[in-house]
Amino acid sequence: MEVVIKQDYEQMSKAAAEIVSEVLNTKPNAVLGMATGSTPLGLYQELVRLHKEEELDLSRVTTFNLDEYVGLPVNHPQSYHYFMHEHFFKHVNIPLHNINIPSGTTSNYPAFCQWYEERITECGGIDLQILGIGSDGHIAFNEPTSSLSSRTRLKTLSEQTIDDNARFFERREDVPVYAITMGVGTILESRKLLLVASGKSKAPAIAQAVEGPVTSMITASAIQLHRDATVFVDEEAAAELTMRDYYDFIYNAKPAAPKS
Repeated sequence: MEVVIKQDYEQMSKAAAEIVSEVLNTKPNAVLGMATGSTPLGLYQELVRLHKEEELDLSRVTTFNLDEYVGLPVNHPQSYHYFMHEHFFKHVNIPLHNINIPSGTTSNYPAFCQWYEERITECGGIDLQILGIGSDGHIAFNEPTSSLSSRTRLKTLSEQTIDDNARFFERREDVPVYAITMGVGTILESRKLLLVASGKSKAPAIAQAVEGPVTSMITASAIQLHRDATVFVDEEAAAELTMRDYYDFIYNAKPAAPKS
């Protein structure tokens, strides 16, 4: 695992977007796993800029989102469908038929979850999975105690997650109690993981995920088991990392890219 610490949110977002851009330049038809939330927003904005100003081409990209609230239609302002289209998809050239987001209104959740897993496999698996992290250390909606081998499924949200997400709704009771989410096992099958975190509220979760034991109580800690995971954090989110000097040393000791 590589931990990259940037001064602020903007620098962190641009550095993370560079990784995505490198993947797309190497493999134009890459399969990207997308995360929803305030933290990845800066990364998406930078990718939009790269697309519009530097001709980053996403016309052959396929995407799979991590999760969606149960009960929210695709046009609901707080649905993850709406978020992704408003903040990213409508600003780039990914074909609509290549965009996959879990359904929060399907009539058969088990069947849909199985189809979603099969669809990922049909597309060759996820090349790069973008991740955020919850304040309790969860990834996607894999709440504490989720199996580290779990697959896409229906999940009951924790009180902490409902409290954290209440700021996006008019009332706390409007926050959905259930979500459909990729499992930890599904996420770990991605060829590369890119986790982004910002702000002091995420510092304890980042410290536990990166330096704590691998445990289902902190599902983000499962990224320690992945062979190619990069964690991008700003200074505030890095505040409780005990190996900070070592991470900086590794990053600064990287050989410079050869000049063309």
